[in-house]
Amino acid sequence: MSVSTFEPTAEVVTMTEAAVRHFRTKLAGQAGKIIRLSTQTSGCTGYAYVLDFADGPEAGDTVIHPAEGITVAVDTQALKLLRGTEIDMATEGVNRVIKFNNPNVVAECGCGESFNVE
Repeated sequence: MSVSTFEPTAEVVTMTEAAVRHFRTKLAGQAGKIIRLSTQTSGCTGYAYVLDFADGPEAGDTVIHPAEGITVAVDTQALKLLRGTEIDMATEGVNRVIKFNNPNVVAECGCGESFNVE
């Protein structure tokens, strides 16, 4: 395990090609929808990721376009927790799951549902 440091100039969020394919499929039937990424206080470690489909960004959101046809609005309150995060779609056994490769995380709970940063 290595320790990463917070990089204030890092891209807000990126997506792997697998995640791009997944979200393009999900957005295909929802004209005009975007992805909104935020966090909430949760679990035994501190925060949980929240991914929603939305009609548009909320006031103050940072809007990015990780790939053509995909718009992600990142909640301003979650920005410091999420900067530099890569969203991936991974296969674990027979399940496909969205993974957040977040360099700011210093601890995660055993079930993987919550995380903490410095």
